[in-house]
Amino acid sequence: MERREFIKKMLVRTGLGAGVTAGLVGYYQPRKELYKQQAVANGKDRLDVPKKVVVVGGGLAGISAALELASRGFEVTLLEASASLGGKLTGWDIDALGERFPVEHGFHGFFDQYYNLNEMFASAGVKPDVFSAAPGYPIIFKDFPKEVFGQASKYFPLNVLSIIIQSKRLDMASFLQHFRGLPPLVDMFRYEYAKSFASFDSIDFMSYCRQRDILPVFVDTVLHPFADATMNRMEVLSAAEALRYFHFYFMGSPEGLAFKITNRDCMTALIDPLEQRLKQLGVTLRKGSMAQSLTVDGGKVCGVVAASAESGGNLRLQVDAAAVPNDGFAAFSTTEGVPVMVGRKDGKYLAFDGRCTHMGCPVTPDAQTGGFYCPCHAGHYNAAGVPISGPPEAPLPKLTVEQVGDVLVVHNSKPAVGDGELLACDYCVVASDVRGTRSLMKASNLSFLHSSEFESNVAALGEADPYAVYRLWLDKPIESADFPFYTVSGFTYTDSISFYSHFQEPFISWGNKHGGTVVELHAYAIAPQDVKPEAEVKATMLQEFYTMFPMAKSAAILHELFMQQSNFSRWAPGDHAHRPGVETPLPNLFFAGDWVKVDAPVFLMEAAAFTGRMAANAIFRNESLNPTALPIVPMDGLFA
Repeated sequence: MERREFIKKMLVRTGLGAGVTAGLVGYYQPRKELYKQQAVANGKDRLDVPKKVVVVGGGLAGISAALELASRGFEVTLLEASASLGGKLTGWDIDALGERFPVEHGFHGFFDQYYNLNEMFASAGVKPDVFSAAPGYPIIFKDFPKEVFGQASKYFPLNVLSIIIQSKRLDMASFLQHFRGLPPLVDMFRYEYAKSFASFDSIDFMSYCRQRDILPVFVDTVLHPFADATMNRMEVLSAAEALRYFHFYFMGSPEGLAFKITNRDCMTALIDPLEQRLKQLGVTLRKGSMAQSLTVDGGKVCGVVAASAESGGNLRLQVDAAAVPNDGFAAFSTTEGVPVMVGRKDGKYLAFDGRCTHMGCPVTPDAQTGGFYCPCHAGHYNAAGVPISGPPEAPLPKLTVEQVGDVLVVHNSKPAVGDGELLACDYCVVASDVRGTRSLMKASNLSFLHSSEFESNVAALGEADPYAVYRLWLDKPIESADFPFYTVSGFTYTDSISFYSHFQEPFISWGNKHGGTVVELHAYAIAPQDVKPEAEVKATMLQEFYTMFPMAKSAAILHELFMQQSNFSRWAPGDHAHRPGVETPLPNLFFAGDWVKVDAPVFLMEAAAFTGRMAANAIFRNESLNPTALPIVPMDGLFA
């Protein structure tokens, strides 16, 4: 009773009203619900006559769509340009210190409210024992003591109060004294899709917090470090997207901050079982196969032109000969954004397709070796384009260079049309990332739609600032590391630290055997002014790590792996209004991915799985099939 009276007095003082008070005092709890979908009259569960679907992209969105479609009787072909499925969850092996280690794009946390993603894993037979519950959500600050969240009740309002109770910097007196900033904070519990985006998508989240006078210590302690986990900096993140993010992960989630981590690499634990399930359902997997363009007839997609990713498809550009160095290579780009490396050797011009044959990331000239380097996954090629270290296995495709006066015409010696294989289809789901979707739509020449808005909206899709992953094998244990994962706030680069030798095999065994530590430093989004040469970024991240864990400074680095890339979706102010949705102007073409516009409160991996299912459901409706139920956290905030 004393607690209820305290909450009531606090709310009366902040002017939040009787209705809010009743909700808090009654411990109003968010509950899992089902996304509202168009009903299908007399719907069936499976097709009577199979229909063909081509799914472009083998990440979580594409896998999600393919699983749903194949389970209902569709003949599904899944195209993935890289050699492995999984997208940002994919992995590969490296040789280090005389052993073979699995590596991936960075640490992944699997939250309990990833309902659709978790159902997808369960459908593939992923066992619960591949996951371990995270013991908490610690945050290391540059200038303040460490905070640990996520160790208290997930039930409202105890989850909110627990943040203040657990924190060393936050206290109830501060909130009461700064009562002007509390109602805007509670506005985060009033999330409503249409209203929130209409009101707040035009400003960034940092401006939102300042304009609405949210308690600065709460911004620094909670909102800023959690917002950075969107892989977009708070200063360039849409305030409306941030509100949806916090509603999904905490304010409106029945699950609170509970999340799990895999005790072995994600490729082995999650993607391999998903691939096996796809095969069991009869899905044709075309790994290493790139969708070049869509073929349209009668206002519908009738096929997808596919080619080996190693062939590069049709590629052609013109280069000023004077721009090519006498020694070494220079980077150029086609109008479609394909990187091309052009150089000279023995007085002759030489050119290569600049897309790494591992996962298609752009390579750069490597001045030290005279060859090429892929910063995404630390792949190295010699001057002949042959891989010499890292995950790439195939050489860079060599291009033809023809000189016409002062101009070099660079192409891949393939005819202008017809070099790819046409995969006929009744439906197509494009579940590629932002870059791949832009390229595919541009190559498909959809101007006949007379919908320049659709084309411009796809072309305007953006990627967030680049991120970096720096994994280290150290010769000593870091005994002061009490948690497997830390969020980091206030440093130039480092946004999280993961101690893989604390939670994942084979790194646990390696650490035990050698008395060492395997740790990963992750920069979520590097600001433009902080994009520096690799050596400088690594040195700074290392010093930041030593500041947080001083005993690591005496440890020798036995091996290291550094990767930098840019492929996360951008959530900038104003993007939402022009973002394409699942359905497109073509009635049998659908989009899926975390970048797709949806009104549901989903984000990151869950958004990918959710939109994959949405695309499948759109096809089901066209075929009078019952849709798959889509569980979500509540659509609206507690006090909407």
